[in-house]
Amino acid sequence: MAKLWRLSALQLTSGPEPLANLAKVDQLLAGLPRSAQHLAVLPEGVAVFAGPDGLNLQLAEVPGSGPLQSAYAELAKKYQLHLLVGTLPTQTSDPTRFAASSLLYNPQGELIADYQKIHLFDALVNDSSKEYQESSSTVPGGKLSLVQLDELKLGMLICYDMRFPGLAQALAALGMNVMAVPSAFTTVTGEAHWHTLLRARAIETQSFVVAPAQVGTHINGRQTYGHSLIIDPWGRILAEADGSNEMALSVEIDLDLCQQLAKKMPVRHHNRFQSEFKA
Repeated sequence: MAKLWRLSALQLTSGPEPLANLAKVDQLLAGLPRSAQHLAVLPEGVAVFAGPDGLNLQLAEVPGSGPLQSAYAELAKKYQLHLLVGTLPTQTSDPTRFAASSLLYNPQGELIADYQKIHLFDALVNDSSKEYQESSSTVPGGKLSLVQLDELKLGMLICYDMRFPGLAQALAALGMNVMAVPSAFTTVTGEAHWHTLLRARAIETQSFVVAPAQVGTHINGRQTYGHSLIIDPWGRILAEADGSNEMALSVEIDLDLCQQLAKKMPVRHHNRFQSEFKA
């Protein structure tokens, strides 16, 4: 029996005003097809992005409560879908830094899973921003997040996490068959690596990948790559956005494909590295 779900990815040019970002999400969700089993994923920084230094910390909410979290929970209820808020700033024990939290709401508007970005983007990039130092303002997460939605087993990553295949492999070992990777890739790194990294994560974990992205030139001059993707477990691109416009992708998938591929090529069972080869 087919295990059908609809995956949607929203591509946005978010800014520093949370209510304006929320309105754009509402508009794009309104245009999606309706489905009984539906997961919609929003990009990294969807709630607040490209603002002045300290804005995320200023707007950070207590995990599990706050006006921004309540507003996104209401959108999940309004459109009767599972809604993954790419990242939203939440408070931490460090008063000088926030956490980049992915929050998953069910169609009843209940928070059922969360994940804090583990790998922080500290890098030099030949673009308009030149240098990124996420660790100066963000506390790294310390847990894996895999949530079971009936037959859909969702693994949660955020942007830079995709460069670390060990994280995806750990989620695959827990049974992941759909990987969410909300992102805000730079234009430079996106042109070089975006498609390659995401297709590799799909192929090696035999999972679907849904990767919504920020796009375009933002109010502070930051440039993001766009090209949001939905990929199947064989590495085929099922849907791709462009590199300039806000838009939504939506694809119906059959989760049975993951099991079919695993039977034909059981890579998890064949993996000898962790069990047999140790330093």
